Amino acid sequence: MSTDVKTNTTELAELARQARWQIVSTVAASKAGHIGGPLSATDLLVALYFSEMNIDPENPQDPERDRFILSKGHSAIGLYTVLALRGYFPVEELATFDHGASRLQGHPDMHLTPGVDASTGSLGMGLSVGLGMAIGAKKLGKSFHTFVMLGDGESEEGQVWESVLVAPRYGVDNLTAIFDLNGLQQYGWPAGERDRFDRSEPLGHVDLPAVLRGFGWNVIDIDGNDFDQILAAFEENRALRTSGRPTAILARTTKGAGISFTAGTFKWHNGVANPEQLATAKAELLGQLEGVEK
Repeated sequence: MSTDVKTNTTELAELARQARWQIVSTVAASKAGHIGGPLSATDLLVALYFSEMNIDPENPQDPERDRFILSKGHSAIGLYTVLALRGYFPVEELATFDHGASRLQGHPDMHLTPGVDASTGSLGMGLSVGLGMAIGAKKLGKSFHTFVMLGDGESEEGQVWESVLVAPRYGVDNLTAIFDLNGLQQYGWPAGERDRFDRSEPLGHVDLPAVLRGFGWNVIDIDGNDFDQILAAFEENRALRTSGRPTAILARTTKGAGISFTAGTFKWHNGVANPEQLATAKAELLGQLEGVEK
């Protein structure tokens, strides 16, 4: 494992602010991309890559490395930003995001991007891929752990629930599903006149912890934008790796977290910040950082 590991929540929070600035400024420069989902997941991604996973950016194909799958592949810029900050490729390469010849396409491509373990984009497939990796590790006697991040809107896909149903039967305590529950998918069930959709449907109306436990999963329920709770969840998850069950971390997050005009609104599911909004984001994020060019 690389030695550049952070366990101090202040350091992690600073990295998250850097990541959020890179996300919003990169999308603005590229004039395309998603904002809300990457920002809700930023703290989880930073904690995974800087504190939790057994990885080495200098050897991204290490067969003993932990695996990570961003099942909600439209949030790729969030993953790319954290990979860049972690040292998988230069931060300057983020400027090529979503360009024709770039390694950083709009959805993750494992054949192009260092540190990407699975190509994703078609929603609902990531947990199945992660389950396969976890079963493979068990059969081969490998110690690596597989993490899969899903969106709550994505979790309407039936393939997710096929994986949820079958995973406990294989005893894959080397598999962790992280649900980024920001409660504001792009669309939802028709409801009301003011907003055509209930964007929290269906998971916002389901006792998800009870459902997952009923299927045979361990469940950890946290505030996914709080580093103390994230790190505590990872510690608890490590203790469950001999339980014979997969674990689900239900991370309650805020869509667009960390920037005033994107937080808590479905309207920033995707979008491009204008110069005034970019200036606001820069003041809110870089103004809190030391040693970062402003």
